[in-house]
Amino acid sequence: MARVPIDQVREALHARAAALGFVDARAARLADHFLDAELRGASGHGVERMRWLHGLGGLQPEAAAVETDRSEGYVRYDGAGALGYLALAEVLQRELAEPPAGARLVVVADCFPTGRLGYFAEMGSRAGLVTLLSATSTPRIVHPQGGPPVTGTNPICLAVPGDPPTLVDVSMGAVTYGAVLKAAATGRAMPDGTLLRGDGRPETDPAEVIADRAGIMPFGGPLAHKGFALALLVEVLCRSLAGGTGHAAVALLARPGADGMAGLRPLLGGRRVPGDTGAARLTEARRSGTAEVPDDLWAWLARSH
Repeated sequence: MARVPIDQVREALHARAAALGFVDARAARLADHFLDAELRGASGHGVERMRWLHGLGGLQPEAAAVETDRSEGYVRYDGAGALGYLALAEVLQRELAEPPAGARLVVVADCFPTGRLGYFAEMGSRAGLVTLLSATSTPRIVHPQGGPPVTGTNPICLAVPGDPPTLVDVSMGAVTYGAVLKAAATGRAMPDGTLLRGDGRPETDPAEVIADRAGIMPFGGPLAHKGFALALLVEVLCRSLAGGTGHAAVALLARPGADGMAGLRPLLGGRRVPGDTGAARLTEARRSGTAEVPDDLWAWLARSH
């Protein structure tokens, strides 16, 4: 692993995004998203994703989400070919500029990929709003008994203002697809119980998922049917609100009546609360001023300078 100054990683990410044709502000947004995830320990959504973007093809750097419908407490956008990371960030930025007096449901159709949802949900909580967010993605999760991939890893995320703020961000797979990509890039096998072939046989080779010959198990181990039910819930919710079968994101922005976590933390007696570990890693990374990046990945990024 290479230990690299954070500013250098940010500059390299920015340069790689600019090389794809994104203007300065959008390149900076992509760099910030990937770096934030990496520093929090969510490397499946982190720096490696820039290399993934370079191999994706079909990007439309100038595309932007378009508002298609608005009424009291509701707004709908179409991603219109914009990269999901940017479409969702720019839609939320627009909505938070004129926040709801009570609550507003925000639907973004044709929105993919979205990456780490906590990045977007915290935009809302920093503006003083409870933010509940979910999104769909390419089918990767299989039924616990096998068959083809049916849903994306379909995360759901809640961010609540407070002191400290609360962030709960969970996807429905035993692992993320980002973890699959990272394992494949580094030549590692996936842990037992995380991948499943269509015929119901277990799999550990990440390349089999990338080639669509296997899928990701829902979380839950022997209770994986519950993880699958939650993945299905997000899929049906987003498809129903966005219309069609494309990927979508759905956010609820609402004025809080209280910090709902304040009375719960004392009951946990200092035990880990979701989101705390990532926040602590981010604080420590900023203190040290460095990020750990796989050697081959940093060599690729550094060539952009």
